[in-house]
Amino acid sequence: MATGSVAIRIRGQEYRVRNDGDAESLQRIASYLNETMARIEQRTGTIDSLGVATLTALNLARELVELREGGGVPAETGRLRKLIELTETALEGAAPAA
Repeated sequence: MATGSVAIRIRGQEYRVRNDGDAESLQRIASYLNETMARIEQRTGTIDSLGVATLTALNLARELVELREGGGVPAETGRLRKLIELTETALEGAAPAA
C-alpha cells in the first residue's frame, strides 16, 4: 500500500494523518477514539478538551495494559499500539508552534 495522508475528524477537529495502511481502518480507529472521548465527557461532565483527552488516554492505556497482562491477542495489542502512534502523530500536528 502506498503511504498517504488521511483526513480524520475527532471532536469536530479535522486532522491529516500520515497513513501507510488501510484508510478504512484508520477511520474506524478515529471513530473508536471519538466515541470513547464522548463517553468520557458524558460520564464525567468534563468539557475541557485537554481533560477529556487525558482521561481518554488513561482509559485506552488501561485497556492496553489489561490486554498485555491478560495475554491479549498479539494482533489486538498491535492495533492498539498503532492507535497510540496515530494519536501521537495527530497531536504533534495539532500542537501550536513554539
